[in-house]
Amino acid sequence: MIWDLLSLHQITKRTISTALHRQFENKFPAKQKLFQEDDGIPVHLKGRIADALLYRATVILTVGGTAYAIYQLAVASFPNKQD
Repeated sequence: MIWDLLSLHQITKRTISTALHRQFENKFPAKQKLFQEDDGIPVHLKGRIADALLYRATVILTVGGTAYAIYQLAVASFPNKQD
């Protein structure tokens, strides 16, 4: 019983590790070359369109949130008069 479990563990371990090598190719050298080339683009935007969209969304949310916080502070600073 124990030998069956040990052999099953070895088989699954071997199958998973070899399957991963066959499915994925190493894209690291291409990404490394992309991020190291000197083309004047900031590193946080070198991921092309996805990085640009994430950057713009972050800027818009930050500016919008700051404006909303300042608005709420102004509203809280001047309470309504009680009649």
